[in-house]
Amino acid sequence: MNKDRQTAQRPTFKRTLRRINMTSIVITMTLVWLMLCVVSVISLKQYAQKNLELTGATLSHTIEAALVFRDETAATDTLATLGKQGQFARADVFDKNSRLFARWIYESEASSERFNLMVSHWLFPRATTQPVIHNGEVIGQIRLTARDSLISHFIWTSLAVLTTCILLATAAAMAISRHLHADVVSALQNIADVAHDVRTNRNFSRRVPDERIEEFHHFAQDFNSLLDEMAQWQDSLQAKNDLLLQTAMHDPLTGLPNRAAFRTHINALMADPIAKSGSALLFMDGDDFKYINDTWGHAAGDYVLIETALRLVEFSGKQHRAFRLGGDEFAILLGNIRDEQQVQRLCGELAQHFIPEINMRNGHATPFSLSIGYALTCEHESVETLLEQADKKMYLMKNQRAKTLTS
Repeated sequence: MNKDRQTAQRPTFKRTLRRINMTSIVITMTLVWLMLCVVSVISLKQYAQKNLELTGATLSHTIEAALVFRDETAATDTLATLGKQGQFARADVFDKNSRLFARWIYESEASSERFNLMVSHWLFPRATTQPVIHNGEVIGQIRLTARDSLISHFIWTSLAVLTTCILLATAAAMAISRHLHADVVSALQNIADVAHDVRTNRNFSRRVPDERIEEFHHFAQDFNSLLDEMAQWQDSLQAKNDLLLQTAMHDPLTGLPNRAAFRTHINALMADPIAKSGSALLFMDGDDFKYINDTWGHAAGDYVLIETALRLVEFSGKQHRAFRLGGDEFAILLGNIRDEQQVQRLCGELAQHFIPEINMRNGHATPFSLSIGYALTCEHESVETLLEQADKKMYLMKNQRAKTLTS
């Protein structure tokens, strides 16, 4: 249980790589954001300072006539007109004796301007002073103070835009990084899937596909080579097992399934209600087989058994299955049986296959027949009673043949 809990808590390579990638991108983008914010504020402050100086220089020419003619109202109206456009927060005009000549101050909400005033000393541009010149002579000066609320609006807007861009860049970087990491994750996932399939399902035919990354490609090739060797070893082991099974379940002389295979098949058939309802058993024993062995030898007897097996296989086809039980005893499991009359007809057809004499390949030919007994599987509850009835009918047929020959 503890092992399963540890496995469930253990992060995947994909999740670990994604966490490392996300952490590095967030830290990098945060540092970039901070540096860009500082650079942007400094650049904006310098720009605002230059703009304020340019405004002051322009305004000095505008109020030149008002200062020459000592028209305070005209000077104040000029300052108010430009001030309401947001060019500055305060303008003071002094004559050549440094006496205040005209003034305009932007009236704003104290609550919002209080915060701007707190940061204006280090964030916003300094007040600028420009001389007012007439005919090459300084006749006064104008002092302008930047409108902090307007500049703060630009700063906060710039910071918001910059933050949005950084967030979008972070998302894009994460998406691109995830796409670039997909090959690494996919390569490891392919190898892990194949290894798991081989270990769990013994699927030695599966292989790791070619990978785009060189190191993983070589690793996949080595892993596939190892699987090839394991597959060859598995095939060799399977072939040996099949050979052992073939030897254990087949008669070495005739190639027919042996008595062990017969017992396996008959037990399975009797346990299957559908197959049992449409099957029958034929028991066969060779007639006068001892005479053939005594007359031409055991080699001739073996040849007769081989020929008998061939004729039984020819008769059986794909619907029936023939077995050699031992010596000259054989059995056939009949399939697709409807009634006893069909079994009797099949017994007659089987007997027809043994009418031709067997060529002994030694210049002689010998007749050979089988005594056949049968039993319908649907009439019996156990394998023993089925075999007993087929065996009785087979010996009954053999005895009747013996009586016929003696008479």
